[in-house]
Amino acid sequence: MTALQQFLAQSRAVQVLLVNELTIFLSFYMLYPYLAVYFRETLGFSAWTVGLVLGIRVLSQQGLNVIGGTLADRLGYKPLIIAGLALRAAGFALFGLVDSLAGTLVAAILSGLAGALFGPALRAYLAAESPGRRAEVFALANLAGQIGTLLGPPVGVALLGLSFRLVCLVAGAIFLGLMLLQFRYLPRRVDLGAEGARPVLRDWAEVLANRGFVAFSAVMLAASVLLSQMYLTLPLEARRATGSDVAVGALFVLSSILAIVGQTRVTAWCQARYRPPEAVMLGLALMTVGFSAPLAAALVGHASPVAGAAGVSAASLGPTLVAMTFLTVGAMVGSPFALAMVPRFGRDRLIATYFGFYAMAGGLGSTVGNALVGAALDAQSRPVLVGLPWGLMLALGAAAVVALRHLDRRGLLA
Repeated sequence: MTALQQFLAQSRAVQVLLVNELTIFLSFYMLYPYLAVYFRETLGFSAWTVGLVLGIRVLSQQGLNVIGGTLADRLGYKPLIIAGLALRAAGFALFGLVDSLAGTLVAAILSGLAGALFGPALRAYLAAESPGRRAEVFALANLAGQIGTLLGPPVGVALLGLSFRLVCLVAGAIFLGLMLLQFRYLPRRVDLGAEGARPVLRDWAEVLANRGFVAFSAVMLAASVLLSQMYLTLPLEARRATGSDVAVGALFVLSSILAIVGQTRVTAWCQARYRPPEAVMLGLALMTVGFSAPLAAALVGHASPVAGAAGVSAASLGPTLVAMTFLTVGAMVGSPFALAMVPRFGRDRLIATYFGFYAMAGGLGSTVGNALVGAALDAQSRPVLVGLPWGLMLALGAAAVVALRHLDRRGLLA
């Protein structure tokens, strides 16, 4: 009820954007978790080809976030949101209409480019529309995304019973409907502080010359790497420890339910007690502490594989559940405040550009970080390196908290 009351108290623009957030995540998760299986088992792609297609989508989104943010600041938030939703509709529908590698690569590029267009514009619009209430609004956006994440997979499973093509077409149709919703109900913001035409490189140079923003974005790379373990090390560890795919699904259900039940309350509690940098530090600390559970289990030998056992002990999944819980709660604490801090570093005219750089840095950082974590996962087969990935997460998170505290004391986050 608290979340509903907060939603109803927002402007029409924020309400439309929150509906966007919920629906974008619902449509994404009703399709994307099943793409790899479809490529492998139905289209017969090799494993490296599947990885290439999925990697191209991520790269085309994360690498072009700056372009999307710059265009949003120059052309307006609404046009970029509409363009991004239209491209995502085309990309998702195309996945179900082609069966060649070239066709799936085009679909992946369109889907990724779409996110690069609407992502920074949507965040910038939320920030510009809610000065003084940004942490609350970004908490509602996270809540909406989690609801969509929880609802998407079962909807996808239901449609998969008919055909994978239907899943793709329905996902595309949802984005098309969202695009039409923007035309009808999303106001177009008046240009904020227009200063006439300026070279793009000058805007980018202004952002990169902002020491506080660059330092903050660099530190928050650690948060991106930690959060991405929800999709890398933790699912792999749950599968390895229990031998059950159900255990992997349980992790994501747990994460979504925690966020749905607690996000608005956690944000309100933190707002009453901490400054934004302090809330981000607390969130990072919580995310970091969670990795001590799988590290301890690995070191004492309680995480030995039990795949194929007749009865899977709940205790074997315990360390992974602890890590997922701390990651989720830490993100609930820190993420809304981190997003609310981004616009404070620069001028209103460049809000989307700042969000574009922030998202690009996080995406590229998590890509490189995950490659290193993956290498650590392979290396821990050697007895002397047992627990290496979890130790790396602890070290990375602790270093980020210390660095953020140092920046705060120097006044670079003011």
